[in-house]
Amino acid sequence: MISLTANQLQDWVALLYWPFVRIGSCFMVVPVFGADTVPARIRVVLAGAITLLIAPLLPAPPPVAAFSAAGALITVQQVLIGVALGFCLHILFDSVNLGGQMLANSMGLSMAFNIDPLHGSAATTPAVGQLYTLLVTLTFLALNGHLALIEVLTQSFTTLPVGVEGLSVAGLHEVVGWGSQLFAGALAIALPGVTALLIVNLAFGVMSRAAPAFNLFAIGLPVSLVFGLVILTTGLPAVQATFTELLARTFGTLEQLIGAAG
Repeated sequence: MISLTANQLQDWVALLYWPFVRIGSCFMVVPVFGADTVPARIRVVLAGAITLLIAPLLPAPPPVAAFSAAGALITVQQVLIGVALGFCLHILFDSVNLGGQMLANSMGLSMAFNIDPLHGSAATTPAVGQLYTLLVTLTFLALNGHLALIEVLTQSFTTLPVGVEGLSVAGLHEVVGWGSQLFAGALAIALPGVTALLIVNLAFGVMSRAAPAFNLFAIGLPVSLVFGLVILTTGLPAVQATFTELLARTFGTLEQLIGAAG
């Protein structure tokens, strides 16, 4: 007859509970996994499956009861680490979406709104932003970004083990500072197209000075829209290349973050 003690059960629970909390918190925030179109139960099942797979590889958890005051503090730290990792990657996707919105405003498509698949039916985004979001999502999956994310999560349990001490002050500052990437990435995505459309608008200004009787308001929007679509089509490879560069920088930041142990 197999007999189990309370301490053994406590160790088994701690071995799976805190890694599951960290992974599950990350999956609730990170793009693709954390999209509103993905049911919460699917995220829970994925987090549980990954936890079971990597549990034998993880270091031993601290000898603390999972449902004690110290255990609650450790749980909060795991949630904070998981959300921080997912937030850094979410900023990257939001920067692409913002870059698409900037380009849509320049070409006159800001009035064409669609439901945002990442943020659910309560949020809408211009058609260009949604196109860029779908493009970079497929690029993220094609580059095995989801596998790289799982690898970072697995490494975080070695460099940032489960314990009362989680992210350091330097790590929290790094997460806050990474928020500036939202605007820097959006500018890198939208700058080529916005610059080309600015040249088009300057050409319209020259035409209005040369021929004041020419009705630019009647043809300005259609011509800007046509040029914008041409710029959008020819600029898709550049958007993909920029996203790939930003993605590599993001994972570099994630590696620095999990290495910033307190």
